[in-house]
Amino acid sequence: MRTVQMTLEPDLVVKVDRIARRLGLTRSAFTRRALHAAIEHQRIQEMERRHREGYRRKPVRRGELTAWTREQVWPD
Repeated sequence: MRTVQMTLEPDLVVKVDRIARRLGLTRSAFTRRALHAAIEHQRIQEMERRHREGYRRKPVRRGELTAWTREQVWPD
């Protein structure tokens, strides 16, 4: 791992320390988790954006999903 120096607002450091302590983590471990979560969130946001853009470029045609709609019905 690399050591990275960051500048944070004092109130943010207090909140991070409080939550990290409650979770039994170091400040660094908590920050790593938070950064991993933020990166994953961004990845999902980008995939959703691309998905929306794909449907804008090529909208679903009428009846295109009708066969799949019938497949989703659960028999009694």
